[in-house]
Amino acid sequence: MAHEDTIVSGMSGRYAQALFALAQETNSADKVAQDLNLFASAIAQSADLEKLVRSPVLSIAVQLKALDAVLSHLAIIGAAGNFIRLVTNKRRLFAIRDMIRDYNKLSDAAKGVTRAEVTAASDLGDAQLQALKEALRQISGGKSVDVAVKIDPSIIGGLIVKLGSRMVDGSIKTKLNSIRSRMKEVG
Repeated sequence: MAHEDTIVSGMSGRYAQALFALAQETNSADKVAQDLNLFASAIAQSADLEKLVRSPVLSIAVQLKALDAVLSHLAIIGAAGNFIRLVTNKRRLFAIRDMIRDYNKLSDAAKGVTRAEVTAASDLGDAQLQALKEALRQISGGKSVDVAVKIDPSIIGGLIVKLGSRMVDGSIKTKLNSIRSRMKEVG
């Protein structure tokens, strides 16, 4: 438990730890993660669901009725569905995304997986992606690295890599902005 305390903290961390412990006991940690991430994705894709989650004025009964329909539609049952209902009953639904993030951190730590977010100007080829994964695996101390690639043409070229709490910005856009700033200081 001491190691988990360093991974997550606060109210969302306590909820995530409780759910993760239950999921481990019932050998359902991966299924719970899958269901929670499905719910988080649904929130991100629906302005109405986002309002439902964030609204402090809706009653618990109204939130639960709407959530039951959403959970049924997404086929989220078992521990994840019960957890979302519990969080709603405790008036903590506004923090569900933080709880899901913390649950994922606990799950990743238990599996020895590190997550990386990479921003590239264009699609990476298979060889480039494999080389990047290998480099990140070495940097992370040999852990398996799950890489999520986001395409942003505005960075012009290079990469922006976020691995855990570390971030390296090797984008051409940032380098050009740095040169522009130095030129203004000189001129």
